[in-house]
Amino acid sequence: MTQPVTIHPLVSPWGRFGLYSFFIDAPEPAVVDTGIATSPAEGMAPALAAIGRRIEDVRWILLTHGHIDHVGGAHALWELTVRKAQVVIHEADAPMLRSRRAHVEEYLAGRGRYLNDPDGEAKVTAAANAVISGEMEPSLLVKGGETLSLGGGVTVSVHAMPGHTPGSVAYAVDGQSAVFTGDAVQVHGAANGFPGYTDPDAYRASLAYLRGDLRPRHLYLGHPYRRADGTPYGVELDAAQAGEAIDQSIAAEARVARAACGCLAAGLAGTDSPYSPFARAAGDLGYAGDPTLEPSPFFTSMHGYRTHPQSPTGASQP
Repeated sequence: MTQPVTIHPLVSPWGRFGLYSFFIDAPEPAVVDTGIATSPAEGMAPALAAIGRRIEDVRWILLTHGHIDHVGGAHALWELTVRKAQVVIHEADAPMLRSRRAHVEEYLAGRGRYLNDPDGEAKVTAAANAVISGEMEPSLLVKGGETLSLGGGVTVSVHAMPGHTPGSVAYAVDGQSAVFTGDAVQVHGAANGFPGYTDPDAYRASLAYLRGDLRPRHLYLGHPYRRADGTPYGVELDAAQAGEAIDQSIAAEARVARAACGCLAAGLAGTDSPYSPFARAAGDLGYAGDPTLEPSPFFTSMHGYRTHPQSPTGASQP
């Protein structure tokens, strides 16, 4: 039986936004997600010191997925533990930990096809070089279904949650229904106002699994995602808030799916619209955000529907 553990959010500075990690205060302490290169020293270390904990004692680095604002600080944190921590990531997202170039290739293969930015590759390359603290081989590759022991009877189960990325996972502290989903629950998006996922079918199935099987009493999000009215959730949600956020995520995907399917059925055509060639979908959704702002969830998701086609009647329903 897993012993109850305390979970502390760790906020690290990054421009106008904070980056969120979580400390699981177990006998073998764990940090879920690592922000960017500066996060361990500038955010995590002082936050842990303030609660009487030491960053060098962290023994598990649990990565929910491979995006730079979640793995960028992994190498730096690993170094601060004197390389004693085990670094865990899903095998499908492991290339993002091993190679900065993998982030550039992801951009070029997806959203970069629509942004019409001749400097896009150079910008993403510069960002990867700046905010990823180091390329590294993970200590442990997971697929979902594994159980990790954090000592003292504390165990964490790994659950595959693909959709946002192919290798997104949730970590659940067994026995207390505390679930860390990273960016696998998008609701209506974060500050950009649009949910982002690379595979809509997998995203939809992962949300259904989270709602029907994991049923978190405590849900920890990677960012303060927003409700339909634009007001943000925090990153620590109770059972009622978790249920609402999951339901709103499912409803938001259904709405986006209908617009995307209608756009694809009508045929894609280049226009002067900044949402081209998905201007019809943006109009149907009433989306007026800037689609060029990285990580450009509008184009990421639209490309996902294009590469994972479905009929409008096959779109999920809330």
